[in-house]
Amino acid sequence: MKLKKSVLLIFVVFILNSLVVSRGFSFDTCRVEKVIDGDTFICSGQKIRLIGIDTPESRINPHMEKQKSLGDKKTILHYGNLAKEFLKSLIPSGTTVKLEYDVQRYDRYGRILAYVWLPDGRMLNEVLLKEGYAMLYTVPPNVKYEEKLRKAYREAVEKGKGLWGRN
Repeated sequence: MKLKKSVLLIFVVFILNSLVVSRGFSFDTCRVEKVIDGDTFICSGQKIRLIGIDTPESRINPHMEKQKSLGDKKTILHYGNLAKEFLKSLIPSGTTVKLEYDVQRYDRYGRILAYVWLPDGRMLNEVLLKEGYAMLYTVPPNVKYEEKLRKAYREAVEKGKGLWGRN
């Protein structure tokens, strides 16, 4: 009986260790085709949604209600289009990026959830926050880089960058 428990324990530890190790190294590469808005783009035929951030809406839709603190619809759309254009400048069509996944690979709309790494090694999600084009939007269990993103967000707010420099 002791031997069975020991074997079972070793097996469970092995499986858990494998899951933890593989989670840290889950990368794919893809080629950017089109930016949809400030936090979503098409890459190698797949819709990618950036984890940990939310940008103002760039077209009228029901989600704007959640962003009323940014101003009226016209203001939200203005900042949404600025975020979209900034994203386009960072990942123009043809750019190859790396995708890193967290616990959940897809959102409820079927988009791939990812941290995106630019060719220069910077994390795209963090850059959008640091430059003030996005708001922090953490949805557990996808919290691998929560502290890193929170720090970038705070920095933008403190320096009055992007959305946070408006009057």
